[in-house]
Amino acid sequence: MHDLVIIGAGPAGLTAALYAGRFRLNTAVLEKMTAGGQIILSSSIENYPGFPGGISTFELIDRFKKQVEDLGIEIQDKEAVEIKPGLDNGSPVYEIRTKDSVLKTKTVIVASGASPKRLGIPGEEKLTGRGVSYCGTCDGPLFKNKDIVVVGGGDRALEEAIFLTSYAKKVNLIHRRSAFRASKIVEEKARENPKINFILDTVVEEIKGENKVEAMKIRNVKTNLQDEIICQGGFIFVGIIPNTGFLINLLELDEGGFIITDQEMQTSRPGIFSCGDCRKKSLWQVVSACGDGATAAASAQRYLL
Repeated sequence: MHDLVIIGAGPAGLTAALYAGRFRLNTAVLEKMTAGGQIILSSSIENYPGFPGGISTFELIDRFKKQVEDLGIEIQDKEAVEIKPGLDNGSPVYEIRTKDSVLKTKTVIVASGASPKRLGIPGEEKLTGRGVSYCGTCDGPLFKNKDIVVVGGGDRALEEAIFLTSYAKKVNLIHRRSAFRASKIVEEKARENPKINFILDTVVEEIKGENKVEAMKIRNVKTNLQDEIICQGGFIFVGIIPNTGFLINLLELDEGGFIITDQEMQTSRPGIFSCGDCRKKSLWQVVSACGDGATAAASAQRYLL
């Protein structure tokens, strides 16, 4: 019987593990992919406190992992597929089921993160991996001296557009509104980059190509005029979808599938807490995920006491 099982090893889950280890809780961490979560899809982070000029996301996550491992907590390469509630002497306990094992625990922290949202347009699924990408850091080098499109208006879209100018000949940045959601400093950097061409008040309606991306069909939302952009790649950064499908009928979720918690990270079930990108909140950033993780671990420890 564990004191705590943490599902997910992104910044939120790793911070929760760090605090749980310092509380001397018997803790297991499950991660279905690579530790780090969505942030490792970006090459660097400039707004994490304590690192003027920024830090490589891989280095930051490696530092997180080392702190956790130094406390004797192992990150297991397992995917949680179900949480089954039960009772032990009248107190709630939970079984965390993976494909090949079952872990029993008194408390759970769900830090399962989120995945990139898709546009859901013709050609997107067919050409994913053939010019359509959701990760500039992963695939940018494949587009050296090519014309590409970046879709989105938040920090990640603009940061990736700037990063991709290191490889691409031209970056067309398409956003459905006239104003960006990104922070002003990021927007200023993007506007100063001569390789970035801004196409605002515009949506992508189709990604065209037989075996690879060849063009994108676009439409201006104000004039309804359609056009076509010749390009060899498309990078899509239009938001996130929480990885909470395994929690349906277990926890209270909002209409977007995000977990509803109080300010102490307590979910609708006693002993289950949540933190990071899978939680309903207003700011999805590494620094806020870390704060969530620390709060969730402290709440779990108080609950156990």
